[in-house]
Amino acid sequence: MTETQAMHEPTHEPTDQPTDQPAGRPGEHPTSELMTPTTGPDPHPPAAAPGRRRRGLVARTLHESAYALVAFPVALVAMVVVVTLVATGVGLVVVVGGILILVAAALVARGFAVLERIRLQVLRGEPVPSPTYLRPRPGDGFWARSLTALRDPQSWLDVVWSVVGLLTGTIAFSIVLAWWAAVLNGATYWFWERFLPDGGDPRGLAELMGLGDGRGADIAVNTAIGVLALLTLPLATRLAALLHGSLASVLLTSRAELQGRVARVEQSRESAHRAEAESLRRLERDIHDGPQQRLIRLGMDLGRARVQLGQDPETAARTLDEAVAQTRAAVEELRALSRGIAPPLLVDRGLAAAVAEMADGQPVPVKVLADVPRGLPLAVETASYFVVAEALTNVVKHSGATRAEVVLAVADGRLQVTVVDDGRGGAVQVPGHGLRGLQERLDGVDGDLVVSSPEGGPTRVHAEIPVP
Repeated sequence: MTETQAMHEPTHEPTDQPTDQPAGRPGEHPTSELMTPTTGPDPHPPAAAPGRRRRGLVARTLHESAYALVAFPVALVAMVVVVTLVATGVGLVVVVGGILILVAAALVARGFAVLERIRLQVLRGEPVPSPTYLRPRPGDGFWARSLTALRDPQSWLDVVWSVVGLLTGTIAFSIVLAWWAAVLNGATYWFWERFLPDGGDPRGLAELMGLGDGRGADIAVNTAIGVLALLTLPLATRLAALLHGSLASVLLTSRAELQGRVARVEQSRESAHRAEAESLRRLERDIHDGPQQRLIRLGMDLGRARVQLGQDPETAARTLDEAVAQTRAAVEELRALSRGIAPPLLVDRGLAAAVAEMADGQPVPVKVLADVPRGLPLAVETASYFVVAEALTNVVKHSGATRAEVVLAVADGRLQVTVVDDGRGGAVQVPGHGLRGLQERLDGVDGDLVVSSPEGGPTRVHAEIPVP
C-alpha cells in the first residue's frame, strides 16, 4: 500500500482565469460542482424493475412448481397452433395465401415467445432481456412490410421454441407432477387407505417390498416415501424448471443478450468519443482563457518595457518584473492544465505514482491511499486518473475544503476510486461544467460513478471500473 500526503500551500497568487463555478446570488456560498448520481444513456434499456428478489425455499419451490406444471399445457397449445399454421403455409406456399399463413405462424410464435419470457421473469424474479425484432422501414410496400417477420432470425427461433418446447415442457411437467403426487400421497395415505377395496392381490406396498404386512406397515412405507419426496422436492422442481427454462433462455433471450452487449459496446464507444471531444473543448477553452491571455499580456509588457528602457529605466524594470510574474503564472496554469492530460508518469510508473504526483501539486493537503497492482489496462488507469483529477479540481475550485483523501483499491474485479473532501457539500449537476463529461468517460470503460454531497459536506466521489 502506498500512502502519500501532500501538504503544499499555494505558491502563486490566484489567477483571473474563469472557473466553472456557476454564478449565484450575492452572499451565497458556491456549491461543489459535481454531478448527482446518474447512469449513462442506454439505447436499449431493460424494462424498469427492481433487482433480483431473494425467495425462501418454500416460495422458490412453489414458483418452480407452477412454472413446470404450466409449461406442458402452454407448450402443447403453442405446438399445435404453430405447427398447424406452418404446415398449412408450407403446403400452400405456391400461392399467395401460403406466404401470409407463414407470416401469421411467425407472429403467433412470437406471441408464445413473449408469454414464455414473462414466465421466465416471474420464475427468476428479475427482468429477462427481450430481443429487438425487425421493423418495417418507412416507405416499404405491402409485401416488404408483410415479410418483415420472416426476415427476422428471432422469428424462426420463436417457431423452433414452439415446437421443441413441448419436449422439455412435458418432462418438466412429469417430474413435478410425480414428486407432488408422492408428497401428497404420503401425507394423506393414512386417511384414504381404509377406503381401498379388497380384491385381486390383497398385499400392500410394504408387503411387496418385504418390509412387513398389515395396514400399519403399509401406512409407514407410504408416509416414508412421502417424506423422502418432500425432502427432495426442491431439487426436483429446480431440475424441472432449469431443464425447461434453460432451453427457453437459449432460444428466446440469448440473441437479446447479444444485442444488448453490442449496444453497450457501441454506447461505450460513443461515450468515449464524446468525453474526448468535450475534454479537448475544455482544454482549448482553458488555454484560451488562461495561459494564452497571460502570454498576450506578457508580449505587451515586453514591448512596453523595450520602449520604456531608453526613457525611464526604473519603470521598465517594474514592467519586466510584472512580465516575470506573468511568466510564472502562465507556467503554473499550464502545469495545472497538464493534470487533465494523462502524464507520461502514468505509463512509466503506473496509476499510484501518477496520482501521488498529482496530489503533491494541490494547494490543499491531499492524502493518497493506493493499493493497486501494476500493469492495469491503460484505459482503466487513464479513466481512473481523470476521475481523481476532475474531483480534486472541483475540491480546489468550489468545495472550500481544507483537506481531501484519495483511495484506490481493487476489489471483486473492479478498480474502486474514492475522493472525499471536508468541504461545504451541496454538489449539484451543472450542465456544461466540471464533471459533466466524467460519467461519459467512465461509460467508455463500463464504469459507474456515484456522488454523495449533502449540504454541509462531506463530498464523496466514488467510481468503479471493471478490470479485465
